[in-house]
Amino acid sequence: MDRPQTVDAYIEGTTGKSREVLEQVRALALEGAPEASEAIKWGHPAWVHPSGTILFVASAHAKHANVVFTPSTREAFDADLDGFSTGKGSVKLPYGRPVPVDLLRRMIAFRVREHEDAGVLWM
Repeated sequence: MDRPQTVDAYIEGTTGKSREVLEQVRALALEGAPEASEAIKWGHPAWVHPSGTILFVASAHAKHANVVFTPSTREAFDADLDGFSTGKGSVKLPYGRPVPVDLLRRMIAFRVREHEDAGVLWM
């Protein structure tokens, strides 16, 4: 199977809970970063600031979706991420658990501001 070339194709290639979570993440991205463009980076949906800097990336996996921000964005929300598995800049969103909409909304806003105000680029 060919790798998807668009975010639409990526999401259309998912089913069930993974599709639901990705659609929620996409809606939050459109709300919180309306000027960002969508792209496929490393085979996954990414939202890119008009300056060309990646703001964040999402991906679907067997048991969870992943949203990857910069390490500084993820670290700024450490206290709010208690109970979530995290990585360098990533947050795992387990299927079957409600998507933390308010938290992701705040993380997206923080990421946009850290890029626009502080010049923080992608990893």
